[in-house]
Amino acid sequence: MNIMDKMMQGMMGKMSKEEKKEMMSSMMDRFFAEMTPDDKQKMISEMMPKMVEGMNMMDMMPKMMMNMMGESKGDMMQMCRSKMGESGMPEMMSEMMPKCLNMMLPKLSKKRRRDFVLKMTSILLQQGCKDLSENEKADFMKKIDELVKSISEKEFEES
Repeated sequence: MNIMDKMMQGMMGKMSKEEKKEMMSSMMDRFFAEMTPDDKQKMISEMMPKMVEGMNMMDMMPKMMMNMMGESKGDMMQMCRSKMGESGMPEMMSEMMPKCLNMMLPKLSKKRRRDFVLKMTSILLQQGCKDLSENEKADFMKKIDELVKSISEKEFEES
């Protein structure tokens, strides 16, 4: 064990959970100040396996997303608002999700992909129609129908 490891072990061993959180929060801005987005992405991809070791990610991810979108208020929501404005995480997620799905879906088996698409389509339609008048809902559903038909026609042309 080198001197830095010994020093960190001694310091961290004496800190409460709250003190550790506070220290992390105060150090983040300084730590990331000179890092490029590529540097951050590389670091996160290297650290993520260690950070999530022993955790059930299927349970954890929805909770993290809800926290980040403001369903439960906390430090993460304040950070999102300060970094992204008042709209916060929902705006960012609406940009990220299509990109994530484009990368993720081809990696799923046919059955898993179909099941996932049906589940997501149901959620998207239910939530997309929320608070719409009957006329708005009819117009929205007409656009969905046109989209499905145009995708089906493209699929047949490519086959």
